[in-house]
Amino acid sequence: MKRSVLTRYRVMAYLTAVMLLVLCAAMVFKYGFDTGAGATLVISQIHGVLFIIYLVFAFDLGSKAKWPIGKLLWVLVSGTIPTAAFFVERKVVREIEPMIADEAPVVAKA
Repeated sequence: MKRSVLTRYRVMAYLTAVMLLVLCAAMVFKYGFDTGAGATLVISQIHGVLFIIYLVFAFDLGSKAKWPIGKLLWVLVSGTIPTAAFFVERKVVREIEPMIADEAPVVAKA
């Protein structure tokens, strides 16, 4: 497994989590204060696209790490729970980094 797979997952986990928090704040303004409906629509669409990309990267990482289906589902669902992606991402990185460090470098032949 390459470090780039983990890096892509980390970036998307943070982006998805931050956009979900922004979306929650926008929903509070939309339904609590009856303002910002247009902003909420745009933020929700951006979060939706980022979440789909997050799902692809998380599934890729999970299949390469050979996670059981329950763990993979938890990682995939964590992008829908506010702040959960921050904690799940940290746990995943701690688990995957030793796997990357243990791999022997591949020597290219000329």
